[in-house]
Order: sequence, then C-alpha cells, then structure tokens
Amino acid sequence: MTGAALLRHCVFAALAAPALLLTVLALPSFLGRPWSEEHVGALTRAAFLTAFLALTAAGFLYAAGVRHPISIRLGDWFASEGGFVFDLLIDGWSLAFAALSVAICGVVSSFSFRYLHREPGFHRYFILLVCFVLGILLVALAGSVETLFAGWEILGLSSALLVAFFHERPVPVDNGLRVLTFYRVGDACMLSAAVLLHHWAGSDSLSLLFSGAGQQLSRLGPDKVAIIAILIVAAAAAKSALLPFSTWLPRAMEGPTPSSAVYYGALSVHAGCFLLLRSSALVQYSLATRFLTAMAGLATACYAALVGRAQTDAKSKLCFASLTQVGIIVVEISLGLDTLAFLHMCGNICLRLLQFLSAPNILHDLHELENDLGGNLEGGHAPPAIFGGALYLFALEKGFLDGLIDRRLAEPLERLAAFMEKFDRWLCRAPLAIFGDGDVR
Repeated sequence: MTGAALLRHCVFAALAAPALLLTVLALPSFLGRPWSEEHVGALTRAAFLTAFLALTAAGFLYAAGVRHPISIRLGDWFASEGGFVFDLLIDGWSLAFAALSVAICGVVSSFSFRYLHREPGFHRYFILLVCFVLGILLVALAGSVETLFAGWEILGLSSALLVAFFHERPVPVDNGLRVLTFYRVGDACMLSAAVLLHHWAGSDSLSLLFSGAGQQLSRLGPDKVAIIAILIVAAAAAKSALLPFSTWLPRAMEGPTPSSAVYYGALSVHAGCFLLLRSSALVQYSLATRFLTAMAGLATACYAALVGRAQTDAKSKLCFASLTQVGIIVVEISLGLDTLAFLHMCGNICLRLLQFLSAPNILHDLHELENDLGGNLEGGHAPPAIFGGALYLFALEKGFLDGLIDRRLAEPLERLAAFMEKFDRWLCRAPLAIFGDGDVR
C-alpha cells in the first residue's frame, strides 16, 4: 500500500470515528435508553483518541512522503448534475488544524465528564460536542464547497444549541437565538459565495480558492474574484465575531464553561480565521479586499481591547481577550503572513482553552482567600485610569452595538414581518369578501 493510499485511510478513519460515536450516542438517547455516564465517557475518549491518532499518522505520512495537496473523493450523493460531492482536500494546514481541533475537544470532553456529572442535559451535551467535532473536521478537511458548507452548518448549529443548553431559563434561549441569527447571516454569505463560485468557475472544488493558482483566478476576472472574496470575508466575520457581528460573543458565555472554552474561546471563534487563511490567495488577489479584511481585523482588535478592559466577569474578559487576538490574526492574513497567522491562531487556541477551563477554580480559590482575609483583594471596582467617563461607558456597554442593531435592524425587520403577515391575511380574506364562502374552493 502506497503512502498516499494509507494517508487516505487514516483521514477516513478520523472522520468515521466521530460519525460512528454520534450514531452510538444519539440512537439510544432517542429511544429513551441512554448510555450511563461512564460508558459515554469511555466511548467519547476512545473515539477522540482514535481520530487524533489517525490524523497524527496522516500528518507524518504527509510530511514524510506525500508533501503535496491531495484530493479525496468519497462519492457523489446524487447522480444528477450538480449533486452533493463529498470531497476532501488534504495538505499540511488542514491536517494540523484538524489534529489540533480533535486534541482540544478530547481535553474538553474529559473536563466536561466531571464538570457536568449528574447534569440533566449530560447526554445532550456530549451529542452536541460530537456534532461540533464532526463539523470542525469537515471545515478543516473540506475539498468542495458542499462539504465546507455542510461542516459550516453543523458547526454553527451545535454551537448555538449549546449556548441555549440551560433552556429552562429564558436568557440562554434568547442568547442562543441571537447567536444563531448572526450565524445565519454568515451562512447566507457562505452559500452565496459557493453558488457564485460554482456558476462562474464551473467547478465546486475548493482548490481554486485554497491553492492560490493565479491563472485560475485571473480567468474569473477581478470583479468576480472581489465579489466572492468579500462574501467569504463576511462569512468569516460572522463566525469569528468580527465587527459589526461582535455582540454575539459575550452572549455565548451563557453556555456551560467547557462549551465556552472549546467554542468561543478556542475553536469556533477561530473557524472564520482558518477559512480566511485557507482562501488567503483569493483575499489577497484584490487590493480592495485586502484593505477591507485588514480594517475589519484592526477595528475588531481595537474594539475588543477597549471593551474587555471594562468587563467585570471572568468569561467576558476572556472572550474579548480572545477576540482581540482574532482581530490581529485577521490583519496578519490580510498582509500575507500566513505562517505567522497560523502559529498565532494555534497559540491563542491553546491559551484561551487553558484560561477558560481554569477560570472556575481560580475564582473559587480567590473567593476562599477573600473570605479568609475578610475583604476584597482588589480594593474596589474603580474604572481603569485610561478611561474617561464617556469612554468607560462606551466600553462598559460594549459600544452600544446591541441597541443599534435592535433599533436599526431588528425592529424594522419585525415591523416588515408584521406588515407582511397582515397583508397575507388580507389576501386570504379578499376572495371571501368578493365571492362569498360558497365560491371559494
């Protein structure tokens, strides 16, 4: 068996392990006979370890012998033209990000097993966690726009459902709906880019975006390349909470601490950065797109650094610290510093994971120390010295973005929806008023 063939088998095993685990966990739960917590923990650890070892072996095989991107086709889902093509594109970055993602999720699953012990939603949490792993692997290894979009959707849906994990309270449900709404905007941009790429390039292969072939991009024309690139930047901005989509990130902290760590401190918030990194050739093809990407990253980094200094809870401080680095990573991608951006992203992922997972213990130890000393160690809650009154209020209210979005976007859409509903009801009553009940069939 050749090295390339063995590499394909390893990648297939890495995808099959979480898919099989999802089936094993979900079916008994749907039938009302879920596994015990011990069995769930053992199965999850075994599946994630299998996927990690398979991806590690694939990475060694790629570095030792293959050393060039290879495409793996796992079949067409429909025989008709334009059907779903399940393609994977394997290179160094995709294998590294996939292995890191599985390792991170394996650590979080071990932490979650103890953190959510005897929690009523224990099995639901692990089912959503496995869905997330499957989605992030599809995003990392996608070789066609259909595969990328499927992984993008699984990633977003599982993330939003875990924000609303404690659904007995209204606030997590409202925040989960807000996160899902912002994700829908990014998904619409992603779908539009996929459709335009398929229509203009005549292909659904992502090698056009990821390989950076200048001749292929030049055949599309600068205007078409710019449109597709802007749509991809918008999709990445919604997923990575870049401005003006930053308001969903602190709302996502309503979920359990392990999910906050893996989703919004580590992997999910960096998924948009990874997409931009993979399609950096498309982003850098147009000067206008590079400028737009750099401005979005720079504005987000400045905004998050300012707002994070005024937050009073640990989770919000950590999420804005992570967002600051995400903005800097986006700037690095726009400048063509791809290797630096990838290393920066991996380092930020590991750091934020550690901080989120250790935050509850640190706060617990701090409170115990304060109780023993009989006072607050911080000596009050005065705003930082760099803030004036108006600037501190701006930072404390997160730039008033929530209010602006509600007044300028949400409320007009609600009024439009209410008007359309009334108009639809009028249209349904109009035949009755004109012809009478007996003439309506």
